[in-house]
Amino acid sequence: MAVTESVRGGTSDSAGASAVHEGILRRQSARESSARTYARALPIVPVRARGLTIEGADGRRYLDCLSGAGTLALGHNHPVVLEAIRKVLDSGAPLHVLDLATPVKDAFITELFRTLPPGLADHARVQFCGPAGTDAVEAAFKLVRAATGRTGMLAFTGAYHGMTAGALEASGGAFDVRVARLPYPQDYRCPFGVGGEHGAELAARWTESVLDDPKSGVPRPAGMILEPVQGEGGVIPAPDAWLRRMRQITADRSIPLIADEVQTGVGRTGSFWAVGHSGVTPDVMVLSKAIGGSLPLAVIVYRDELDAWQPGAHAGTFRGNQLAMAAGTATLAYVRENRLAERAADLGSRMLQQLQGMSGDFACIGDVRGRGLMIGVEVVEPQGESPVDEGRSAVLAAIEGVGAAGREPGGLAALDGPGSGAGQAEFRAAAQSGARNDLGWTGGGAGGLAALDPACGAGRSPEGVALGGGGARAAALRDPEHHPRPAAPELAAAIQQECLRRGLIVELGGRHSSVVRLLPPLTISDEQAAAVLDRLADAVEAVSRGRAGRSGHSGSTGRVGHAGRASHDRTHQPDLGHRQHGDRGDRAG
Repeated sequence: MAVTESVRGGTSDSAGASAVHEGILRRQSARESSARTYARALPIVPVRARGLTIEGADGRRYLDCLSGAGTLALGHNHPVVLEAIRKVLDSGAPLHVLDLATPVKDAFITELFRTLPPGLADHARVQFCGPAGTDAVEAAFKLVRAATGRTGMLAFTGAYHGMTAGALEASGGAFDVRVARLPYPQDYRCPFGVGGEHGAELAARWTESVLDDPKSGVPRPAGMILEPVQGEGGVIPAPDAWLRRMRQITADRSIPLIADEVQTGVGRTGSFWAVGHSGVTPDVMVLSKAIGGSLPLAVIVYRDELDAWQPGAHAGTFRGNQLAMAAGTATLAYVRENRLAERAADLGSRMLQQLQGMSGDFACIGDVRGRGLMIGVEVVEPQGESPVDEGRSAVLAAIEGVGAAGREPGGLAALDGPGSGAGQAEFRAAAQSGARNDLGWTGGGAGGLAALDPACGAGRSPEGVALGGGGARAAALRDPEHHPRPAAPELAAAIQQECLRRGLIVELGGRHSSVVRLLPPLTISDEQAAAVLDRLADAVEAVSRGRAGRSGHSGSTGRVGHAGRASHDRTHQPDLGHRQHGDRGDRAG
């Protein structure tokens, strides 16, 4: 192949390799659709790959933490996958069989069923769909509609289920919506402004209300679809207790629960299937990406009592991809036998801890979250206050101003009642200026502003959250988890580009494309993980320093030294694919 030959020529052919690289990119831009995405942010031309490492046509090497958007559970060209594909090719077996039974398909289904959640495998059916996850989502919708006789669907804010019409309707960016949207719980940008267990409880109560209120405008749906960890929505793990509530809510109302495990499956989150963290067994599972071992394959697995389809009710020309089934069988077995899900849980936890420590170094990192080797770093504006925060600051000042006067028994519990406690006027003025909705309190009545704690919105007694002094409450309200900075998509894009300069490929996601996402293969080593985090830290530092330099506030966005560690920029390397730790980081996994 001309491209690989030019690359293999070494440094003497570097000019030729660069010309090949630029020529391919130029022709892509001229001939391919404007809908292309990754190619815009990642102008590389991969010609060889192994494990975590990609080599481009220009000879540069990269650590790939995109992994085909989570498709490559074992990384690029893993030996067991290649061997499985070669075995089918060498056997003379047919490569295209529609939905006919074959030994290859039988082996795949057997291995897949070995991994399913308890209670599903013994009573399950599998439907092979078109080759993409969105095709499987469409099939799941058709299935539950046929089984229930109902048409509506429940989905969640921030969701992503694919790019076909029905899947888009259930996704967060939908415009022509025929799907009822429910709040998905999260801590950093909680839709109720409280986060944690209480935010998840409010989300569950909202769901129950929508389903049980005859005037909610939402008739009994055919099914509910959710992601155990929202990927494109910003790497937001569903709380286990909330997921169990969704299972109970749907079961009590005979609503099939559909778990979209397209990206979370095959060990990615630290459990073979992400629903395993909560112990939930859904009625339908939507599977794709990693189940094909890097090749196109998509299926739904569902309880046999839902199997109401007539022959031909759902089909697809390429639902019998024999090479993908062979590669998928090898991948599923390798992940299971080598306990890679447990490995992902352990390594992912350590990476999250390190990244959370890094968040203290950089003001532009608002939140670090994830599960297993599905990790997100939310990038935020490091300076300035939002209008909500200005109102909150006024409230905090008022609270601190009356703190001394409120430390006797009862504290600020009676601040809203009769009397003229110190600072009451300032408190009321500040609250009226815009802090009310953010803080979640409702003035008036017994207890009054003792219900400033957002938990009172769900009926917790004022006595349980009475403000016993200004300082403690002020500290709680300053918790950045509950007043997040505005998203910073431009900063996130700059970090992605600085990562690329350092030989690290990362994806962006989230509501505003402001979340830097890490989806490394499950085979990543500790050494490679250290190289990934090192390069990411360098990239964030470079962007922070550049931003600080332009704004004239060098200390506001830059890296804060921890334990005497020197802050230095390692951006300018002659060959960013072979920097100081490049050999250890680029070694194939």
